[in-house]
Amino acid sequence: MGSLGAIVRHPDDVYPLLKLKMAARHAEKQIPEEPHWAFCYTMLLKVSRSFALVIQQLDPQLRNAVCIFYLVLRALDTVEDDTGIATDVKVPILIAFHRHIYDRVWHFSCGTKEYKVLMDQFHHVSTAFLELEKNYQAAIENITKRMGAGMAKFICNEVETVDGYDEYCHYVAGLVGLGLSKLFHASGKEDLAPDHLSNSMGLFLQKTNIIRDYLEDINEIPKSRMFWPRQIWSKYVNKLEDLKYEENSVKAVQCLNDMVTNALLHAEDCLKYMSALRDMSILRFCVIPQIMAIGTLALCYNNIEVFRGVVKMRRGLTAKVIDRTKTMADVYGAFFDFSCMLKSKVDKNDPNATKTLSRLEAIQKTCRESGLLSKRKPYILRNESTNSSTMVLILVIILSIIFAYLSAKRQDN
Repeated sequence: MGSLGAIVRHPDDVYPLLKLKMAARHAEKQIPEEPHWAFCYTMLLKVSRSFALVIQQLDPQLRNAVCIFYLVLRALDTVEDDTGIATDVKVPILIAFHRHIYDRVWHFSCGTKEYKVLMDQFHHVSTAFLELEKNYQAAIENITKRMGAGMAKFICNEVETVDGYDEYCHYVAGLVGLGLSKLFHASGKEDLAPDHLSNSMGLFLQKTNIIRDYLEDINEIPKSRMFWPRQIWSKYVNKLEDLKYEENSVKAVQCLNDMVTNALLHAEDCLKYMSALRDMSILRFCVIPQIMAIGTLALCYNNIEVFRGVVKMRRGLTAKVIDRTKTMADVYGAFFDFSCMLKSKVDKNDPNATKTLSRLEAIQKTCRESGLLSKRKPYILRNESTNSSTMVLILVIILSIIFAYLSAKRQDN
């Protein structure tokens, strides 16, 4: 439920964490009985628990379509990510993947852990896909085909230019944004969003992940995965892997800040996309990952720990975002608060400081002009005392004991 140390430092995380835990248990109880659908929703919980929680808010038909869309693309991504698959084997699978989703018996063994289970038993996903309405099937097939072709294109090539970086991110994530927009439109709940806005929704998330996962990707065995564009990193080091070495710490942080500044380009498009959504369940489904992204960028910016280990939002803050994000006022507030956090970390001597500040000010201007900042609680940035009172600590302990007791009692029943 989050480390005790983090809870002591942030005692108001307790209630959102408890609600998140209960929501996870509720999601587990909502798994359908049919074997293929049970597999899909169980697998969804294993490969992305946070995504599984927000997807539960969607109406059943749309929820099923989004669940299958996500699993199909996770399977496609598993093939791309498996560096142990020979290129001459991998490329044809990527290109033909959109046809495999119509085959009730097709499977391909690759990946590790839960991803290997997904690939070994992919026939369950195909069976569920074939039960979706035709308009949902067509949208999923179209995006899978385009994504597979794009992945195949980049399989043998490193990302060289910023334009190439944008193109790669379009294939692996921008198309997810386009696909979701198609599914929302097919459900009858939303107008079809402009492609460039849908694309930015995907790029903002993907670039955040690429920045955060530098060390994991560069240390990948048997072969490093390199997604940072040469056009950016070559300004600071001779090889991308040089960024992880301590002697290059100053240049590494400058390069990192350059990458974050590039990602911030998409924030205004994301706000425009989200502000046009009408259905509240779709809004919450879309906005929570985007808030997590700008929060992660704020943590990563100017942070050498990106090159030493894992940098991510604490679980309690994630729980707060999920619990308290209900309207666009909350979204504007979160983007404003996290951009303020990021702005406070900008070193005027950083080579990209002027550009970074300009992009942050543009985000803040958009948030102010919404006229909604006064209608939300500033729950993300606040002065939380590290010296919590005795009463707060007692409350934390009591709530933890009660929760543990109730959980044990439910398991006994």
